[in-house]
Amino acid sequence: MSEQEQKVEIPEVEKQEEVVVEETQQAEHSQEFDPLEEAIARVQELEEQLKTQIEEAANKEQDILLRSRAEIENLRRRTEQDVEKAHKFALEKFSKDILNTIDNLERALATPANKEDESVKALFDGVELTLKELVSTVGRFGVEAVGVVGEAFNPDLHQAISMQPAEGFETNQISVVLQKGYTLNGRVIRPAMVMVAA
Repeated sequence: MSEQEQKVEIPEVEKQEEVVVEETQQAEHSQEFDPLEEAIARVQELEEQLKTQIEEAANKEQDILLRSRAEIENLRRRTEQDVEKAHKFALEKFSKDILNTIDNLERALATPANKEDESVKALFDGVELTLKELVSTVGRFGVEAVGVVGEAFNPDLHQAISMQPAEGFETNQISVVLQKGYTLNGRVIRPAMVMVAA
């Protein structure tokens, strides 16, 4: 080979070596950056997972908070209702017991007596005033009488003893009240015992 041919071949070999060296350096360079890029990608992935977990935890805590508030509100409302009912119906047992006294006073007034006699008349007047005052007093505390002749029969308020044909009354109307019934703030404490027209 001549010198010129050698000179021409040398630069070509050098060029090939340079290309191989550059490719090797690029490969090494890309290998050096691959772990870094992988690490960055992994960190970003973990950050996304962490954000998702934080959002889920926050949503769960918010849900628990809302449920707790609702439960507290329901408990407060139930407690208020229980206290209100306790106040409203605290007198129920006492009212039931006092009804016997009212019944006895009404029976005393219903007995036939000689009202011409001044002492008997004074006694009847005293019993009548006592009955009125007692009925007025229990009325202030929410006790009301139910069961009036001519009223429509209501099984929630009345207890039918019998059904009989009665003149002047429509079917299912109260014809006779045997014993008055009473309610305390709308709740029946004693149903009226009645006879109903058939």
